[in-house]
Amino acid sequence: MNARRICLMFWLLLLAHCTLQQNSTKKRNGKKDSANNIAIEEMKKQINYIIEELNLLKEQQALQTVCLRGTKILGKCFLADPVKKAFHAASDDCIAKGGSLSTPLTGDENDQLYSYVRQSIGPEEQIWLGINDMVTDGQWVDQSGSSVRFKNWETEITLQPDGGRSQNCAILSTTANGKWFDESCRVEKASVCEFNII
Repeated sequence: MNARRICLMFWLLLLAHCTLQQNSTKKRNGKKDSANNIAIEEMKKQINYIIEELNLLKEQQALQTVCLRGTKILGKCFLADPVKKAFHAASDDCIAKGGSLSTPLTGDENDQLYSYVRQSIGPEEQIWLGINDMVTDGQWVDQSGSSVRFKNWETEITLQPDGGRSQNCAILSTTANGKWFDESCRVEKASVCEFNII
C-alpha cells in the first residue's frame, strides 16, 4: 500500500509538474503573442504614416504641376481657366481641383494677378473673384464666409459696387487695370483658381 501511495503521489507530482510547465509555456507564448501584436500594431501605424506622407507628397507634386502650368504669387499658385462659366460653376471647378477662386489679399497680389490674367487669358478679359455679397447685400465675404479686408473696387468712374441685389459676385477687370466690379453671378466669365502652397 505504501508503494501504491508513493506511486500515486509520484504520478500526481508528475502531473502537476507537467501542468505547470504547460501553463508557463502558454504564458511565455502569450507574452510572445502579446509582443507580436504590439509589433504588428506599431508596423500598421508606420505604414499608415508612410501612406499619409506619400499622399502629401503627391499633393505637393500636383501643386508643383499647377505652378508649372500657372504662376506662383506670394505663397500661392494661380492657374487660369479661359473657359467662361457662371460664378458657381467656376467656383465648383476650382474646388474640384483642390483650390478656390482667386481672392487677392493685398494690392501687390492684386497687381500680380492682374498681370497674370492679361498674359494668360487676354488684355481685355474679366475673371471671377472668390468674393460675393449673396447673404447680406453690401457685406462682401470670401468663400470661407470671412469679411473681405482688401478691396480694389473701381470707385472713380462707376462707384463700384453699384449693382445692389442683382449683382452679388465680383470680377477683376483687366481693361480697368485690375479694378473690381460687382456683376450678376449668372454671367459667364473666365476664372483663375488659387492653390495655397505650404
